[in-house]
Amino acid sequence: MRIAEPNGEGARTFIRVFADEARAAADHADVRRERAEPRRPLEGLPISVKDLCDIAGVVTLAGSKVRGSEPPATKDAVVVERLRAAGAVIVGTTNMNEFAMGTPGTNAHYGTPRNPWDRATGRVPGGSSSGAAVSVTDGMCAAALGTDTAGSIRVPSALCGLVGFKPTARRIPLAGVFPLSPSLDSVGPIARSVQCCATFDAVLAGEESGQIKRRPLSAMGFGALTTLVLDNLEPIVASAYQRALDALRGAGATVVDFPLWLVADIPALFTNGGITIAEAFRFHRPMLDRAQSEYDPMVARRLRAGSVITDAEYQGLMRMRASMIEESAKATRQFNALLMPTCPIVAPSIASVQDIDAWQAVHRRLLYPNAIANVLDRCALTLPLQPIGEPPVGLTILGETLADHSLFEIGQAIESALKRH
Repeated sequence: MRIAEPNGEGARTFIRVFADEARAAADHADVRRERAEPRRPLEGLPISVKDLCDIAGVVTLAGSKVRGSEPPATKDAVVVERLRAAGAVIVGTTNMNEFAMGTPGTNAHYGTPRNPWDRATGRVPGGSSSGAAVSVTDGMCAAALGTDTAGSIRVPSALCGLVGFKPTARRIPLAGVFPLSPSLDSVGPIARSVQCCATFDAVLAGEESGQIKRRPLSAMGFGALTTLVLDNLEPIVASAYQRALDALRGAGATVVDFPLWLVADIPALFTNGGITIAEAFRFHRPMLDRAQSEYDPMVARRLRAGSVITDAEYQGLMRMRASMIEESAKATRQFNALLMPTCPIVAPSIASVQDIDAWQAVHRRLLYPNAIANVLDRCALTLPLQPIGEPPVGLTILGETLADHSLFEIGQAIESALKRH
C-alpha cells in the first residue's frame, strides 16, 4: 500500500488509515465480480475521505486535536454512505487545514503533505483539502472526497495538477459533514479526469448515471473573466492561461474578455472573514472558550476575528450575497460558462508561509478568486494546464447555478481540446 511507503507522504496525507476494513471491502468487491453481480459505479475503487466527514465508529477530528475526546460518530455521513453503496473502498481520512480554515493546506498538528510537483523544496499542496489531493497524485487512491467553502477542492486540485469539482451546494447533502460555513459549504470530488469527477459526483448526488454527453466546442461561447481574477498573476500562470484560451479559440470556441464588476466586492465580503468566519465563530465559540490553547494559534486568531461581526452586519452580508447572485445570473446568461485561472500563483514553499502574515497573504490570494463560485452559489470545475515537468496551473470553468451536468459536458470538451493542444 503506497500510504505506508516509508519515504512517501502517507503519514502526512492521512490522519487515519482503515487498512483492514479497506482490504475486506476490496475482497467483497472481488467476490461480487466473481459472482457476476451487477457492477456498481465505484466498484472496488480505493477512495479517500476528507477528515471532516463522519465515519461510523471513529471521532471526526476535522484536522484538529481539540476534538480528540469527542464521542465517535454513530453513523457515516450521507456522502460516505453513498460512496460505500456505490462500491467504493474507503481507505482512510485525509489531512486538511484545521477545521478547513485556509487555502495553503498547512496543518500544525499532523504535518503538511508536500506538493508532488517539487518534493525537494517542500511546497504547499493547497487546501483545505490538502491530503485529499496528495492522496490522488501519489496513487494512494483513485479519487478523493473533499469539501469546498471558498476553493478548498479547487485550490489543491490546481496546485497539484488534478481535476476538482465544486458542485452547486444544494445538490449534495451535508448531513454528517463537520461545518465551516453552512451558507457556503459544499462537498465534491478530486480525481484525474472530468469523467471520473462526473461519475463520483453522480454517486454523491444520488443520481443514476454520471455519463457525460459529448458536445462540440465550436458551439460554445465563453466569457474570460477579467475582474479580480487576473490581478497580480505570476508569469507562469498568465502564460499557461493564455495558451489555454488560444487553444479553445483554435478549437472553434468563442472566447471574449468579460468584466463582471460585482466580483470586485468579493474581498470586502470577506473582511474579518465575512460570512464564513461569522458562521464558524458562532459554531466554535463554546469550544474556543473551553480549549482555545489546543487550536492552532493561527486558526484560533482567525476564528476570534468573527466575534466583531455583529448580527446586523452578518445579515447585511447575506443580503449583499443574495443581490450578487441575482445580478450575476442576469449578466452571465449569454455564455455557456466563464473562464479564469484557478490560482494566481504556483504553490509556494511550506517554509515561506510559516509567518502568520505571509500565510495570510497567500491565503487571500488563493481565496478571493475561488470564493466567487461559492458566493454566487454556482458549480465550478478546475482542469490542469501544465505540460509535464512544469509547475501545476489550473483553469477554472465557472458554470451557472444547478447547471452541473452541463458544466461536465463543457469541461470534457475543454479537457479534450487542451490535451490535443
